[in-house]
Amino acid sequence: MNVKEATAKRIELLCKERGIAYNALANICGLTPSTIYSIFDPKRKDISLSTVKKICDGFEITLGEFFAHNLFDVLEQEIR
Repeated sequence: MNVKEATAKRIELLCKERGIAYNALANICGLTPSTIYSIFDPKRKDISLSTVKKICDGFEITLGEFFAHNLFDVLEQEIR
């Protein structure tokens, strides 16, 4: 799993935990639904940190809390 996939999975898990639909998350974060849905698109290679920060703000968590998950402990090497 790479960092983009782990980030998308973490967002998915937080939405499931909190019972928040992706459209609702977009509204809470001040993002467009297409931005949220594009995060889950395998063709999209990167997610900006500012987008992740807005999502964290919507979940009312810090970036530290977001990334303090075991998904980010087992990432594959990005340098090739």
